[in-house]
Amino acid sequence: MLRERWCLGRRYAEHPKNIYLPEAALLEPLNAYINHAFSEDQRDQTVEAMLEVAGDVNVNPERSADAQRRLTQAKTRLTRLAQAIEAGADPTALIEPLNRAKEERDAAEEELARTPAGASLTRGDVEALVDSLADAGRQVLHAGPARLQELYEEIGLELVFNAKERMVDVTIRPPRRVSTCVRGRSCSLSTRLQLPR
Repeated sequence: MLRERWCLGRRYAEHPKNIYLPEAALLEPLNAYINHAFSEDQRDQTVEAMLEVAGDVNVNPERSADAQRRLTQAKTRLTRLAQAIEAGADPTALIEPLNRAKEERDAAEEELARTPAGASLTRGDVEALVDSLADAGRQVLHAGPARLQELYEEIGLELVFNAKERMVDVTIRPPRRVSTCVRGRSCSLSTRLQLPR
């Protein structure tokens, strides 16, 4: 754990303090990618790409059980700390343990949310998922800002910007609620977009 913290600290130390990413530089290539990925012409390639990722996901029941155990422990600590404050303990003395317990709870919840629940996806499951997102793919080119935000949330858009390389890693990870036919299992679609300098 100490090594992980050191690596994270080092990574953040190398990260620029301020980043300017003009929205105009990103929106056009991003929306064109989404539109293309969910177009009728690209449907089979998108399904294949998502199946490949879904096949790579290793369902590990021990890892899920470990995340569930850590979540339960963090919630228990939070409850005990809240009870201690109610009983008269100094809240300022408990800030660090509270923050640590919240971070552990959030990390465990995030891991559980991303853990696929069940066996591998079938081609039919992924086709149904891609078809359910096709309308969002068509709308992104002409949507206003508020609707774009809704569409991005609907498809589970995640962006990571690398300022040095001027690259954006794009991941589309549809939330489980989008398609009940997928039964909570996981698949995603990823690409890298190079932004102009």
